[in-house]
Amino acid sequence: MAKTFKLKANIMDKQAMERALRRVAHEIIENNRGVEGIKLVGIQRRGVMLAKMLRQLIKEVEGVELPLGVLDITFYRDDLSILQEHPVVNATDLPFQVQDAKIIMVDDVIYSGRTARAAMDAICDLGRPALIQFAVMVDRGHRELPVCANYVGKNLPTSKSEMVGVLVPEIDGEMGVVLYE
Repeated sequence: MAKTFKLKANIMDKQAMERALRRVAHEIIENNRGVEGIKLVGIQRRGVMLAKMLRQLIKEVEGVELPLGVLDITFYRDDLSILQEHPVVNATDLPFQVQDAKIIMVDDVIYSGRTARAAMDAICDLGRPALIQFAVMVDRGHRELPVCANYVGKNLPTSKSEMVGVLVPEIDGEMGVVLYE
């Protein structure tokens, strides 16, 4: 039986989330000395929406629309057999060469680090990028693997029993970050 969560706190509203994304976009530009060679890769599902938002913000600053790919990591997960009997598989579409590219993976939350590891495995199966960086909206701690995000919208210490929800308009009808218990 699935555990149900109840809302504990609203962490970020739409404006706070937009400010954090704008800051992350500027950090990406600054740390890479521009955007040449950068390819954004959104991790299904909410990472894709966040990557689209970052792409738009970077375009507003640099005047360049970065290539955007969509990555499903379902079959790269090390916990696939315990997740569910029939996992939901979404599309992967990387309309660019991975070889020698500067890849910035985008996801909603970093927790154990296992999603990031699976995403790196999936990307590297398609070629050898020049580098991989990682942008997340929320870092909630509790790492099980030695993985960290290069760009973080908000650090949010949590207990392991809590759950962080990053809400995006295309999926949730609203934008924000919430904490469930």
